[in-house]
Amino acid sequence: RNLQQQIQAVEESLADLRTLNLGLDEIENSVGKDILAPLGRGIFVESKVISNKLTVDVGNKTFVKKSVPETKQIIEVQIKKLNEIGEELDKKIEEVNEEVTKIINEAQEVSEDE
Repeated sequence: RNLQQQIQAVEESLADLRTLNLGLDEIENSVGKDILAPLGRGIFVESKVISNKLTVDVGNKTFVKKSVPETKQIIEVQIKKLNEIGEELDKKIEEVNEEVTKIINEAQEVSEDE
């Protein structure tokens, strides 16, 4: 169950990153246009895009200016890493299923012998 929850969290993160990636395409050509910018949890503020440079958290609360293509590269790396984690979790689930099947078969053999 824990592995399934981890897989679900990875899938949700992947969906969020893919949505973000699509949104970046819109920002790139939106300088001077009005947009709704998210503040968090379904709350938005009307804003005007004055630059296509993005402020990106690159880790450890370090923020740097990035272009849309540079930001998309960062997101692609994150997507790749999450896909790898998802594959590892799938392998773990497969290993657990094989072990459970093995234990069930052994238990059935023991009960047949008795």
